[in-house]
Amino acid sequence: MSAPLYNQTILRLATSIPHQVRLEAPGGTSEKRSPVCGSRIIVDVALDGEGRVTAIGQEVRACALGQASASLMGAAAMGRTPAELEAARADLTAYLAGDRETPGEWPGLDIFEPARPYTARHASIRLAFEAVADAARQAEAKP
Repeated sequence: MSAPLYNQTILRLATSIPHQVRLEAPGGTSEKRSPVCGSRIIVDVALDGEGRVTAIGQEVRACALGQASASLMGAAAMGRTPAELEAARADLTAYLAGDRETPGEWPGLDIFEPARPYTARHASIRLAFEAVADAARQAEAKP
């Protein structure tokens, strides 16, 4: 018997999303939407002189899986570089698609193991990681 798609950990994370205040002067901003379920996430980031995330803000309008993903992303994004954020996005995408057995080094992403067979849910789970990677690259590209 497989684990339930929505479990206590997913529901707890969905109600405890960090950094839910948009930044006033972000270095980069990205909005991502899932056409399948209508989930939407906007992420703002600021980088320091070494290219590491020093501030993050997010607006999350997503299902419980998307909210849980935004919670995990927000909890561990500070101090990361754009390259690290892109690697996390790629690892999560490959994990959900079944192209790798682990979700990589980002803390907590293994909670999405039960969602792997539900491909319609993957887009919502990936939104926060797609948005933060995109926003960080935008911030990095600014002089």
